[in-house]
Amino acid sequence: MPLEEKPKDLLSIVTETIVGRTKEDYEKFGNIATGYIGKHIVGTGEDAHLTTKVFIDLLKPHVILVSGKRGSGKSYSAAVILEEFLLLPEEFRQKMAFVVFDPVGIYWSMKFPNEAQLQLLNSWQLEPKGFDNIKVYVPEKQLVEYEKAEIPVDGTISISLSDLTAEDLILAFNLERTNELAVTLEKNFNSLLESKKVFGLDDLIDSITSDTKAKKETKDALTSLLSVLSQWGIIKKEGTKVNELIKPGEVVVFDFSRLKSQEVRTLVAGLITREVLHQRILSRKEEEIAKITGEQLKIKFPITWLIFEEAHNFVPSDRDVSSSADIKRVAKEGREPGVGLIVITQMPSKIHQDILSQTDLVISFRLTSKDDLQALHSVMQTYVQEELEKYLNRLPRIPGSAILLDDNLEKIFTVNIRPRISHHAGGTARVV
Repeated sequence: MPLEEKPKDLLSIVTETIVGRTKEDYEKFGNIATGYIGKHIVGTGEDAHLTTKVFIDLLKPHVILVSGKRGSGKSYSAAVILEEFLLLPEEFRQKMAFVVFDPVGIYWSMKFPNEAQLQLLNSWQLEPKGFDNIKVYVPEKQLVEYEKAEIPVDGTISISLSDLTAEDLILAFNLERTNELAVTLEKNFNSLLESKKVFGLDDLIDSITSDTKAKKETKDALTSLLSVLSQWGIIKKEGTKVNELIKPGEVVVFDFSRLKSQEVRTLVAGLITREVLHQRILSRKEEEIAKITGEQLKIKFPITWLIFEEAHNFVPSDRDVSSSADIKRVAKEGREPGVGLIVITQMPSKIHQDILSQTDLVISFRLTSKDDLQALHSVMQTYVQEELEKYLNRLPRIPGSAILLDDNLEKIFTVNIRPRISHHAGGTARVV
């Protein structure tokens, strides 16, 4: 049945499953604004075969966990979702945007067609395609490295120090709030904020150095920390405006693969996440007013999905980092104003429980760790009676085979993720 057709009744969901779509939305909208992500797997072992198509709901935001062992297909499947967004009809695509935080440096390759898997694509009746509306931004100081590696880049990213908070820096430096370093840092940072002036790291260092009430060893330690932070060249007096980078109908990739400091990565990710949620809260109010007044609304800031690769580093289970609070807030509150979340990890047990508890879709490839299996159980234990290990163990040895948990349907499926039509740069390196 073509995607644009609206089914006459719910019986058609038997032949085309739409994960993430509620019964009410299915009755109202049918199968518009969905993405083709794979096919059902029926049978086990040598008897396993592919049957009907599986689609994912892109009508509204979700919180999605993608997990599995290294090399199992996590990033590959996330990119399939991005491809489906970019293939949506214009009327839907222009109301959305996706933002990828990429510390491994693989999503830039979506600009190019997947010529390497022609035979596989033919068997799925798909054709290679690269995408122009993938925009890649990198830290300004690392731009030359990307250019030497011939990685296509669309611009650079930097953030304004005055857009951060003292709490962001305290968490980035892993300081105790009551520690003298933290107290001195917060006092001087807030003093600069109160001046209503835009300031940079040099200004903060000068303020701390001039603090007559702080001990010399405290000032020296903070100066050293802030000097190291400034060396990465991404935190400046004047930074990039997030709402100027994120545009309707585009996938924005923040490639941090050559930025070695995880502390800086979390600072940048936290600030961007916070700003996206803020912009969507403002836009949501305008959208509701337009509905009431009947006025035509021009999209100012699109419904935005945030994708975190190696997500256990951005919202870990055992501690807070400078991006933790903002990502957790998106998981809890983001769907109503229009912010979706996809977290990708090989270690779901290392993802904060606040994220797992809000997850409504899980795509999981093979896992072996008991802790990771237990983490998935915490998402699905209320209605999946059979042991999770049995579902995973029954997965056939077909590349791309995964279990898919849908909290809306309260069902678990075995699926094979479709091959990508754009190039995948995330495979394991080999000599031939």
